[in-house]
Amino acid sequence: MLITADRRSAELAAALARRGADILHAPALSMIPNHDDEALLARTREIIDEPPDVLVVTTGIGFRGWIEAADAHGIVDALLAVLGRARIVARGPKALGAIQAAGLTVDWVAESETSAEIAELLLADGVDDLRIAVQHHGAGADGLDDVFAASGAKVVSLVVYRWGPPPDEDALRESVHAAACGEVDAVVFTSAPGAEAWLRVVESRRVADAVIARCVSGDLVAAAVGPVTARPLIRRGITPLIPERGRLGALVRALVRHYEGTETQALDTVAGRLQVRSRVAVLDGEVLALSPSGLEVLRLLATARGDVVPRDQVLEVLPGDSRHPHAAEVAIARLREASGARQLVKTVVKRGYRLELGARENA
Repeated sequence: MLITADRRSAELAAALARRGADILHAPALSMIPNHDDEALLARTREIIDEPPDVLVVTTGIGFRGWIEAADAHGIVDALLAVLGRARIVARGPKALGAIQAAGLTVDWVAESETSAEIAELLLADGVDDLRIAVQHHGAGADGLDDVFAASGAKVVSLVVYRWGPPPDEDALRESVHAAACGEVDAVVFTSAPGAEAWLRVVESRRVADAVIARCVSGDLVAAAVGPVTARPLIRRGITPLIPERGRLGALVRALVRHYEGTETQALDTVAGRLQVRSRVAVLDGEVLALSPSGLEVLRLLATARGDVVPRDQVLEVLPGDSRHPHAAEVAIARLREASGARQLVKTVVKRGYRLELGARENA
């Protein structure tokens, strides 16, 4: 699986790896905190001097970063006092959690986690002559500033972090080619700017047709943490996998459920639960270090579900033209070694090989 995020990438990679994924990391963008940004400090002092009537918080990490920046400059108590008197609107539960962690009370939360829902609410209530502070994510305003200003509000805009260039441009370019040529089974996106940046590299490297075709066929899964992140993909004709809730944990679970539903084989063996997927096999929770040919031999045995597989069939899935029984014996020996359980594959004299199934499969 390819992870395109910079922020919280280690956490996401660890969660996927624990579930058997082989991880490739190529961030499409870097995130630059604005803790020492003079513009952010100036806007914060402006908000303290001229308190807002409404505060719109669009991201949890952005709000926490803002509070941390104010704390670093010794003005956090004054800022929190001012914000505590404002009507606070949050774009989703992440923003809600960050606001509550700062000891503030939220008046309303956008369940859809979209800026459009926030705009609809406030415009319906009326914003004429109100002073509205909007904390943005790194991609900018999502049109909120212009909408509120056009309706008569006085808008103070705060960008607490910015998107920067990818940390490793070579790795990013290699990642899009890996996705195009079939070396990657899934690409994971956690932000709309990151998804847009990755897709632009896909287009600049002239592999867009191949990537989109793989997504449409189902060979490549594009997974987005939420509907906002999914938009750049949808605009290009890609239907992404989106979890019910916009959380990294929910995204991981959605990917696990997807691949569990597309496993070629899943059965209980004497060595534990065996799952044979498109490019990987997992035995008793551990990913097996198999070569492509070893994986095909194991898939063949799993498909037989405990029945004997003749040596000739084993030879057919091995590379090359050898039909010598020794080649099959070597392949089976390597499979046993990789599995760490010699009892997993049994040799049936003069007939072939079979998987040793567990009690539940034999019941």
